[in-house]
Amino acid sequence: MPLSRIKIRWGYLIAFVLMLVSYYLIFFIIQKLAGETGKMSESFGLVRKLDLIKSELIDAETGVRGYMLTKDEPFLEPWKVSSKRVMPIYDSLERVAERSGREYVPQLLLLKNLLDRRLHSLDRALQSFRESGQVLTPQILAARASNKIQTDSIRLLIAQMQAHEIHLMSEQETKLKGFFGSTWLITTTSLAIAIITIISSILIYNRESKARLKAVRDSRDYSLQLEQRINELNRVNKELEELKSVEKFTATGRIARTIAHEVRNPLTNISLASEQLKELTGTESEAMLLHDMISRNATRINQLVSDLLNSTRFAQLEYSSIPVTEILEETLEMAADRIELSQVSVERNFESNCDVWVDREKIKLAFLNIILNALEAMEKGKGVLQISTRGQYNRCMVEIRDNGVGMDEETLMKLYEPYFTGKPKGNGLGLTNTQNIILNHKGSIHVRSTVGKGTTFTITLLQEAQS
Repeated sequence: MPLSRIKIRWGYLIAFVLMLVSYYLIFFIIQKLAGETGKMSESFGLVRKLDLIKSELIDAETGVRGYMLTKDEPFLEPWKVSSKRVMPIYDSLERVAERSGREYVPQLLLLKNLLDRRLHSLDRALQSFRESGQVLTPQILAARASNKIQTDSIRLLIAQMQAHEIHLMSEQETKLKGFFGSTWLITTTSLAIAIITIISSILIYNRESKARLKAVRDSRDYSLQLEQRINELNRVNKELEELKSVEKFTATGRIARTIAHEVRNPLTNISLASEQLKELTGTESEAMLLHDMISRNATRINQLVSDLLNSTRFAQLEYSSIPVTEILEETLEMAADRIELSQVSVERNFESNCDVWVDREKIKLAFLNIILNALEAMEKGKGVLQISTRGQYNRCMVEIRDNGVGMDEETLMKLYEPYFTGKPKGNGLGLTNTQNIILNHKGSIHVRSTVGKGTTFTITLLQEAQS
């Protein structure tokens, strides 16, 4: 056998072995990526459950404190709602910790005991207050110190567990970055091997027709398999980016709840002090004017805080399967007056009428916020609103495009932040609420914009219920 044939066969054998190794490494890294992503999701779930417990407990305490200060029954509404939610959320936290294999048994038992005691002490304080004729007795006041110790213990325990999970998430993120770097190197090497194999095939099988056709066919199959692997890696990377978006939104919600707690307590004191001053000053006109001003602005601040909480809180959804075009048509009907007033033409390009698994009213509100923003961004009489849909795997893609003024990079970076708005009369919570609704549906929202050319929002929703 000629020496050249021997070298060729050895070359193909080495290339084949290298390709098998690259396949194995890519498959191994994909498995690792999936595992680390799952672990990060578990850590995120634990952090979110702990946040919900702390938030509901704060709401319950605020409700009882507000009722004792004002003697007004509506202030008890947060207590009535949140006191019933705390323990079910704890049970859900316990199940998540058990599934993820976390060794939190002592901490969870201690947390449950502290929560039971805190809710019991709040209920007992409320009963004592009512039995004393709605008077803050010395016994009720004396119990504040022990109640504060209970609350601080709960917060400290939750903070310790969250810190541990955040540390785990940081380690998992570092591992994922390392896996992506290795994957890029392996993929590049595999691609180089494929190119070398193709070139060698062309040079060799110019003389041997059958062998050349077989090599080309094998190379094509390999290229398709490599493309599938790359697409799989891109999908995992996209899921990781969406997970980071949810994590950022949760952090924003956590900050919002902290701000609300810190604002509402002094706001309640201001309202009470104003009412007492009103009784002392009588009906003197200038004093009444100032009292009304304080009351009106306190109410306005309280409403702003409530709007901020609603726009960043994970809501309870009522899911049903609905054709996406039906939802879009109903949303356009809701905005019909504004569309007619703006003299905007609407272009529909519905390639797929896929059924989406959503809360009908909330998802309509999300679409409506985007459409109204688009109408306000376009020049009257020259605007074109384009809405298109398409199906992809088990998801439905909705694009809402306008030819308005567009946005620069700085605006895009702050687009979903609470109270950020470019409109003179906007409250800056519309797109924050829209992002909240989309993330609640386990979907995603992305925006592209060019100054002077327009903006495109892409919303991705699930076509079927996910466990």
